[in-house]
Amino acid sequence: MRLRQPLILAFVAVGVAVSPSALGWIGVHEQVELFAKLGISLLLFVVGLRLDLLLIRSLGTVAVTAGLAQIVLSAGTGFLLALALGLETTAALYVAVALTFSSTIIVVKLLSDKREIDSLHGRIAVGILIVQDIAIVLVMIGMTAAGAAAGAEGSAWGALVTVLLKGAILLSVLVLLARYVLPRLLHQLARSSELLVLAGIAWAVALAALGDYLGFSKEVGAFLAGVTIASTHYREAISARLVSLRDFLLLFFFVSLGLQLDLQLLGAKLLAAVVLSVFVLAGKPLIVMILMGMLGYRKRTGFLKAISLAQISEFSFILGTLGVTIGYIGRDTLGLITLVGLVTIALSSYLILYSHRLYEWVAPRLDVVERKIAHREQAIDEKSAPLVADVIIFGLGRFGGNLARHLRDRGMRVLGVDFDPQAVRAWHQYGFAARYGDAEDPEFAASLPLAQARWVISTAPQRDVNLSLLHGLQTYGYRGRTALTAHSENDAEVLRRKGATVVFLPFADAAEQAADEIVGEAPDSRGALIDESRNRV
Repeated sequence: MRLRQPLILAFVAVGVAVSPSALGWIGVHEQVELFAKLGISLLLFVVGLRLDLLLIRSLGTVAVTAGLAQIVLSAGTGFLLALALGLETTAALYVAVALTFSSTIIVVKLLSDKREIDSLHGRIAVGILIVQDIAIVLVMIGMTAAGAAAGAEGSAWGALVTVLLKGAILLSVLVLLARYVLPRLLHQLARSSELLVLAGIAWAVALAALGDYLGFSKEVGAFLAGVTIASTHYREAISARLVSLRDFLLLFFFVSLGLQLDLQLLGAKLLAAVVLSVFVLAGKPLIVMILMGMLGYRKRTGFLKAISLAQISEFSFILGTLGVTIGYIGRDTLGLITLVGLVTIALSSYLILYSHRLYEWVAPRLDVVERKIAHREQAIDEKSAPLVADVIIFGLGRFGGNLARHLRDRGMRVLGVDFDPQAVRAWHQYGFAARYGDAEDPEFAASLPLAQARWVISTAPQRDVNLSLLHGLQTYGYRGRTALTAHSENDAEVLRRKGATVVFLPFADAAEQAADEIVGEAPDSRGALIDESRNRV
């Protein structure tokens, strides 16, 4: 945590440390594996809860197109690279698929911490991650069906048809349950929050066991359990309450993964791990940037989105473990996937945290991935921005939105800017001029009507964002006044030294105004209230 790393790395490291190949503290680990299986089932269950069919339909063509194209290109390139490193065909295929997918848990967590989850590149990244989650579940379904067919006696085709028939019957029953039974049952159980959570756990584990019994995997059964509840009103309540339990049980999965690693085998795979890690950290983002450029996005949007996907997924570990269980790959291949995962997760965390600084460094070299046409971001500006604006406001949330309304009521021409495309579209509906943009984008200030603007206002409280905005305004010759926002007096002092005309301290200002309102209201001799604060204003 001090190194700003996902705790997944610590869990795997603990497993390696206590394994028989290291300290040897744990020799027989059936109990650890039991908790690990429960953790995987709950993980897939929670993933299924997020996949409401209406949500899938609303992802948009960009997420689906870029997601599917990235999967195909990354898997194909990874497969050829694995073959060149000497892996056999089946192992190379598993490694290629494992390298293709990125970690939803890590990306969403880091983007949320940076408050970029609602930005354009954040929304596209989350959409692509959802497409990847669906794809990897389909891959696991295909793997288990093929494994069941290969292990069955008699005709492999006959066994495969039997598995598919079982799957069709299971899906039909689940559709009926999801349509007619589960909504009413959950409505009754929702009267007690404890019963609702227990019902979710029981449903996930029961379908995981049923999926395993029918020849599918436990993971597929748990995923389908989540999908059957995803369209109900209670999916958010169940998902929110299960996250802590899921994370606790997943600890045992990653510890179990570390227990299975042989340090001697890892040493033999070190060169392959380095090469494949470089592909995940640099090659996969390059593929994504090229795709984003072809779709008409600016190089900055493509870079920030691509860099967030520069790691492999927790599902990659599950996929490798499933391959070992079925017998398609050996523990050395699982060790290779795990080693690549540890390296890419560790390094990509820093890439995401410092993505804006990295962009400033590499931006001059990215012109090749940007099309020389109008960018897709411009389509968000459904209403043309005015050629002149008295005030430019960055951030159209509660503070910025109310400020913009008051300024317009006072006769000011206001141009709003926000990095959330939905906020921009909503602002158009209110009759405001608004544009999509990011205060941290060093090139965005050049597109603004700075010559006529009297004020540029930022309602974002992050110091680094405001410093980047000041730098961009100074670079493009802005001569007007600036009003920035801070949450501490120390940050405010830094912004003033860098040239801010005014610094808002919303919490302190609101508390002072509230105190003035209270102190300024005193009873007169007749018991009436005299509002002195209004006279001061």
